[in-house]
Amino acid sequence: MTTAYFSHPDCLDHATPQGHPEQAARLGAIEAALSEMKGLQRHNAPVCANLDILRCHPEAYLERIQMAAPAKDEISLDPDTHMSPGTLTAAYRGVGANIAAVDRVLSRAASNAFIACRPPGHHAETARAMGFCLFGNVAIAAKHALEQHGLQRVAIIDFDVHHGNGTQDLLWDEARTLFCSSHQMPLFPGSGAASERGAHGNVVNVPLEPNSGSAEMRRAYEDQIFPAVENFAPEFILVSAGFDAHQADPLANLNWTTEDFIWITERICDLADAHCAGRLVSTLEGGYDLTALGQSVAAHVNVLMERGR
Repeated sequence: MTTAYFSHPDCLDHATPQGHPEQAARLGAIEAALSEMKGLQRHNAPVCANLDILRCHPEAYLERIQMAAPAKDEISLDPDTHMSPGTLTAAYRGVGANIAAVDRVLSRAASNAFIACRPPGHHAETARAMGFCLFGNVAIAAKHALEQHGLQRVAIIDFDVHHGNGTQDLLWDEARTLFCSSHQMPLFPGSGAASERGAHGNVVNVPLEPNSGSAEMRRAYEDQIFPAVENFAPEFILVSAGFDAHQADPLANLNWTTEDFIWITERICDLADAHCAGRLVSTLEGGYDLTALGQSVAAHVNVLMERGR
């Protein structure tokens, strides 16, 4: 077994305005960085069913997004979040890839998985698209693992530089999940205080100060996030893998290096080995400097492949 990799050309057809950081070129940078990796199980991301989205989002919200989808040109749902004629299909493939990856890893057809689809998902709240996101990809994957595979404990680790407010909102009252997020604060979306704990103590937020760096991040994970995951003893781990904490990223300033993404991936894999027989699915969120994104994703996936052999 090895690492399954899910993406699809349709995800290039989600168009954003010129100069928007969440652009199709992000996937091109990732494809280029992974093109020489031998042994990746490459899969086309499937389109999900409406029922999959409805595990987390209400029907009225889904219908509103469907009705908003333009037949031509582009529309704005808010100043950051846009739809073009290709967006809805791309978003359905993002959800579908997460579900297919969970199925593949839990069936032991792959050891772990990485998903490179767009638009991302961790800012999409229960009935609100925001922060480039339409649907809560990772939260939906967690609900799928719980409800379709009978798991009892799923942990989510979100190391994107922005707080995963959508994932937190969607799983706030889901005691079978543990959501752990490190993020720069203050920064968009303004949530993620340590006092936000979830309805069942199932949320762990670790704000990091601007211009902090590797040492502060590693200490925060060793002291707070990793012990919380250990205590939760998950049967499966999902990762919201945002690479915008990199020192080259234009949207924030946590000053992480590519080596930091190697370290955090190795430590998450350690947890997966200890509690989940290595079962882990990682999903692309942010990362907006194309060179840093390609390098960081390649480093992340290389660790997954080494651990999945």
